[in-house]
Amino acid sequence: MCDHCSICDLKFEREPGYFLGAMYISYVLGVSIMAPIAALLWFLTGWWITKVILWSAVLFLPLAPTITLFARVLWIYLDQSVDPERPR
Repeated sequence: MCDHCSICDLKFEREPGYFLGAMYISYVLGVSIMAPIAALLWFLTGWWITKVILWSAVLFLPLAPTITLFARVLWIYLDQSVDPERPR
């Protein structure tokens, strides 16, 4: 991830541990995507719950980098709306 925005020169990581809040957003997004996948697999196949959870995790893995990036963008947007940093 870049240090600064190429357009407005906003510093993305304002302090160490800045994206800790993005981790919570990523968790909520991940669960909200994996739960319907697991429910659909369980309904369609009738597998044991452990097999359903493993397969839903495997199907979710390709989405993980995109979810992480999206969570960071949402965290920056939330942070900038609450405590804006003025561009240099």
